Amino acid sequence: MLDTDVEYAGFWVRIGASLIDILIMMVAIYPLLWLFYHGDWDLILATGLSEQPQVVWFDILMNYILPFLYTILVWMLWSASPGKILLGMKIVDANSGNPLNLKQALIRYIGYFPAMLVFMIGIFWVAFDKRKQGWHDKMANTVVIRTTD
Repeated sequence: MLDTDVEYAGFWVRIGASLIDILIMMVAIYPLLWLFYHGDWDLILATGLSEQPQVVWFDILMNYILPFLYTILVWMLWSASPGKILLGMKIVDANSGNPLNLKQALIRYIGYFPAMLVFMIGIFWVAFDKRKQGWHDKMANTVVIRTTD
């Protein structure tokens, strides 16, 4: 059972963790993008298109598959992203307080899409919810709590 005196992580600290996570992903992915696109970099930046057909598969890998695998992996290993760890948070089951399971991690990740769909209402929901849950947390039955370790 989740302690009643648990401190839920609020909106701004979670935004801070997300910014750290985005920075980490950019540092990891941008060198690969530069190596792959070096001939078409200006075209890609200007239009988002390329004349090379293999670019589509590389884009899918870099923009969707790798972030998905990375996110699920770190959530399963540490119950948090690096940004959440640095700012003292973890993701747990909303009822038991146990680390999230694979099913919850998958639902939570997929839940970001509807949460961001209309003006990111499902993300801003964190600021007003009693347990500081975004729609993605509610879908996966998870909460983000502050840690003391």
